[in-house]
Order: sequence, then structure tokens, then C-alpha cells
Amino acid sequence: MPDEQQISMNQSCIFIIFGGTGDLTHRKLLPALYKLQKHELLPDNFAVVSVGRRDKTDEGYREEAVASIQGSRKDASEEAVDPDILNRLIQRIYYRRVNFDDDHTAYRALQTCLEQLDRQYKTNGSRLFFLAVAPEYFGVIVTRLKERGMLNNRHGWQRVMIEKPFGSNLKTARELNRTITDALPESHIFRIDHYLGKEMIQNIMALRFGNSLFEPLWNHHYIDNIQITSNEMLGVESRGGYYEKAGICRDMLQNHLLQMLALVAMEPPVNLEPESIRDEKVKVLRALRPFNVDSAKQDIIRGQYGPGLRAGQPVPGYRDEERVDQNSMTDTFIALKAHVDNFRWAGVPFYIRAGKRMNRRVTQIVIEFKKLPGIEFFDNFKNQNPNLLVVEIQPNEGLFFQINAKKPGNELIMERIDLNYTQSSWVQTNSPEAYERLILEALRDNKSLFTRWDELEHSWQFVDSIENSFKHFTPDFPNYTAGSQGPMAALDLLRRDGRRWWEI
Repeated sequence: MPDEQQISMNQSCIFIIFGGTGDLTHRKLLPALYKLQKHELLPDNFAVVSVGRRDKTDEGYREEAVASIQGSRKDASEEAVDPDILNRLIQRIYYRRVNFDDDHTAYRALQTCLEQLDRQYKTNGSRLFFLAVAPEYFGVIVTRLKERGMLNNRHGWQRVMIEKPFGSNLKTARELNRTITDALPESHIFRIDHYLGKEMIQNIMALRFGNSLFEPLWNHHYIDNIQITSNEMLGVESRGGYYEKAGICRDMLQNHLLQMLALVAMEPPVNLEPESIRDEKVKVLRALRPFNVDSAKQDIIRGQYGPGLRAGQPVPGYRDEERVDQNSMTDTFIALKAHVDNFRWAGVPFYIRAGKRMNRRVTQIVIEFKKLPGIEFFDNFKNQNPNLLVVEIQPNEGLFFQINAKKPGNELIMERIDLNYTQSSWVQTNSPEAYERLILEALRDNKSLFTRWDELEHSWQFVDSIENSFKHFTPDFPNYTAGSQGPMAALDLLRRDGRRWWEI
């Protein structure tokens, strides 16, 4: 096994999942733990305690865990679940019932359970807590854990992984952060943005700083614009209640999309230590130009999907979804032109868009390079496409570089060709799922894939400037059909600049 994957005894711990009966745990966390077990990346001294509000036995919960892991295979081509490996994991999973806002009794019982497992598995008080619960319970749970002494065991380490959303605006995020940092230091807090665990997101730094071809060109002298897209074919499904509170800005822009922007736009870090990387990302987020009412009206397009078709079948509009107000003004689409006001990116627009019920599922970053200044002097070179560097994050993982070359034949005719790297074609194993990687890096105490508080603070400041501007004008919703490319105005956002969205 490679040195970087060696299991350290410092990783021995109890992994406690608050929200152990929830959808995230069964769809993502339990399958991720199985994959880590399969690749021998879990220490022998390791146990899992799933915490939920329902009344279950260890045996009953283990049966559900088996079903979730066995049902997590993406398709028939994925390797079948190994029963021996699965059994090794399942025998180390336990369940405890806790009402999250209980003052004493339930947390005292949980503490007793953890102390018993500490002795059984020789974990020495080291614990990794994962809060896969509704956001209103983040502060409550951390406070209760502190009160029962479960966050200050000096014989081991204690870390807390917190799912998004971290607050609903800058004010609530600051309040939540004060509550959590009162209970444990910043260095023990792992705020999750699962996009940072995706393979091609991590590849952005390797692409930029590992190739002499790109870094000298990575600035306003050579790059015309950058486009970041995250579109989904699905609607809000059963998450209408959540989406009514969040909308597309809080659900996608404040975390996933701004994290991608920060990685693309950051300066080279002094080293690859987590804090050095996060320092540079913060500088980008601080340099984002905030919106006001006038700039928002000019450079932001909002949308909400109406009824339409998916794969030829009718699908409801957002206002007809479960637990959605029939007069809802919640955004399910946003497109905007952002600016990073620093020397490297002066004058380069960052076009960002995200939407539900779009015509295709795609998350990608497109870097459009400027055309050569003298190209119009050559008739045969006119009307050629600019060079594009495309980072594909999902559903495919890979990257390609579009360049212009001579078309085979007797005439000098130019055509576009792709220098293409599709990761799944080159690598004959499935790349790690985001949560698999995030759990592993939290065990290793590697914070580079997690969001530091000042990153969140500056991203919320930017998003708050957008949300505050929205209070001054009312959109005409719904304004795009489910299964379409979104509002027509989003196309005009680039057309007026002489550009277009690249549909690749």
C-alpha cells in the first residue's frame, strides 16, 4: 500500500453519525464507509455509532445498513459488494436513540455508550462526529456534546464534521459559528462542501500548478472569460420545504459554485498545506465585487421552472411540487456575471449559472482564451472558435482542451479538435466518491477539503449582497419551462457582451 494511504494509529476513533436514520447516511455515508473498509483505509480500532430519533436495535439498524450498502451500486458494471468485507464493517456499527434537543438523559446514555466502545475498541477517547441533521440542530448538538464532556477528552482527539447549509445568511452564520467555536476550536471543525471531495475539483490545482503550459496564461492577458455551470435535470423532488427556505443562491451559489470559482481564481499557494490553500481562496472571495440594486438588475438573471417535459414525460412546475407555496417567489435558477477585483483578473468576467429542471445534467468549468490579435488578417482563419479548456466535474469526469488545426485535405481549412482526457477511460477503477474522500481526510486531519470560517464569512457577504438586492424588484415567475435551457434572459446576459454560453 502506498505510503500516503498508510493507516495511522492516530486515525483510530469512534465515528458518530447524528442523523443516522436519514437519507444522507443511507445513500452516501454508509456506502462510503464500506468503500473505505474495502480499500483497507479504516483502522482496526474503529467503530460507528449511528444516532437517530427513532427507536431501533443494533440488529435492526445493521440490517438496514446492509440493504443501503448493497443497494448503492451505481450500475451492473460496478463490482458487487463483498460479503466478508461488508460483515467486517457491519459488526462495528451500533445504534443509539437520542432526541437531539434533549437536555440530559439521552446524551448521558450516549456518553456511557461511547466510553464502553472506547474500552472495547481501544480508541482512547478519539471521536469524529458527523452532523447529518437539519441545520437548526447544529448548534444544539455541539452544545450538548460540550456540556457532557464529549468534546474535551484530553486522552484523544475530537472533531466535528458539519453538513451544509452553515447558516441562512451572514448574520445567522456568524451566530452559529460563535456557538460552535465556543464548544471546540476552529482546528477541530470540518465544514463540509461535498463538491470539494470530487475528483476533478481537486484536479484543478494539479492542472494549474503542475503544468507550465497553463499557469503563465492564467490571467487577464490571455483569458477572455470563465464560465461555471451546475445544471440539474431533477426538480426539488421531496425537498420543497428546504428549498423554499434556501433557493438556488443558498443551495448552490454560496457554497459549491463559489468554491469552484475560488479554486480557479486563486494565486499559487506557498505550499500545499491546508491553511496555505485556504488562505489563497479567502483572498479571492474577499476580492469578489458585491452587488447593489443597479448591478444586480443588470447582471443577474433569476428563474423558476414551470411545468414541462423530462424524457418526454410531463413534470410539474416548482409551485406544484410538494411543500411549495403556490405563489412561491423562490429562485430555482440563477445566472450572473461576477468580477474578481484584483490584478490577475481585472476585466475578466466570471459567468456563473445553476438551475433545476434543466435540459441536461452537467457541472463544468469552461476557460475561454482570447483570440490572437492578428487572426482576422488571414481569411482562412476567420470565424474560428476560441481555445477552450473544459473541466468536467459531473456526470463525466475529465478535461479537454479545444484547439484549432488544419482539416485533412488539399485546402487550408481550419477545424476544431479536442485534446481529451476522460478519467473513466484512462483509470480502470472508480474514482472515490466525495463522502468517501471527505471522511478519510477528516480521519487524517487534512483540512484542505473543508471550508474555513473566513471562507464562509466572505461568501455569505457576497451572497447577502445578491439577496438584499432582490428585495427591490419582483421577477415574473415562473419564467422557464422544465426541461429547457433556463430563462431566455440568461442567454442575453452573455450576448450583450458579444459572448455565449458554451454548451459542451
